[in-house]
Amino acid sequence: MKRFLAIVLSALLIVAAFAGCSSQKNQNATNPVSDVETIKNNGKIVIGITEYAPMDYKEKGSDEWIGFDADLSREVAKKLGVEVEFKVIDWDNKFLELNTKAIDCIWNGMTITDEVKKNTTVTDAYARNRQVVVMKKDDAAKIKSVDDLKAIDGFTVAVENGSSGQGVAEEQGFEAVAVAAQSDTLLEVNAGSVKAAIIDSTMAEAMTGDGTDYSDLAVAAVLSEEQYGIGCRKDSDLAKAINDALKELKEDGTMKALSEKYSVELMD
Repeated sequence: MKRFLAIVLSALLIVAAFAGCSSQKNQNATNPVSDVETIKNNGKIVIGITEYAPMDYKEKGSDEWIGFDADLSREVAKKLGVEVEFKVIDWDNKFLELNTKAIDCIWNGMTITDEVKKNTTVTDAYARNRQVVVMKKDDAAKIKSVDDLKAIDGFTVAVENGSSGQGVAEEQGFEAVAVAAQSDTLLEVNAGSVKAAIIDSTMAEAMTGDGTDYSDLAVAAVLSEEQYGIGCRKDSDLAKAINDALKELKEDGTMKALSEKYSVELMD
């Protein structure tokens, strides 16, 4: 009899355990974990970036990340009541970093593309950008159209792996060399290993021309008009929280001041 009761009790415990798991699963399905609450509980928001002036970069001799996106993200974090932790990522792996929760969002002058929309819940566009061709000044002065580029013998371009620039290069049919970071594309052009780089106009304006480390480089052509957004996990409540904070920062003039400081064009 005791053995029978023990068997019945064990069976009841197993059924209860399965019921509990099922109940928890259903509860999680109807009440997903809030990214905003998780961030607040952790006391920080982890932002995936690459080194990219004027959005996220360090001045020589400094360990502090500054730039339009870096400064703006700190202002948003203040509104959420948390600190910012910047994590340098491989741009080609940005969605993996996001989905494995190694980072909370991708915020680094990221162009809103179909791929971004597919893999993230992206915020409203907050800044404008263009994909531009950068060449040696003497070469750039000869370019009047994209057709002029295609007519150059052995025309090759450097692009950041996984970037919008890489996509534009493919669309134009350019022979492309993929490198780890946008800033590396300028090194390739400067060294003469490629004819040109395709990068964001924000970087081109900040890092080329008189008074920069790449004073001998210039923009030769504009290939596309784009918009920047911040990528959060699919269906994350963080996107709305960031949108709300950005709206307040635009209304109080903070975004305008940062755009003037770093020469970044805001959305209307």
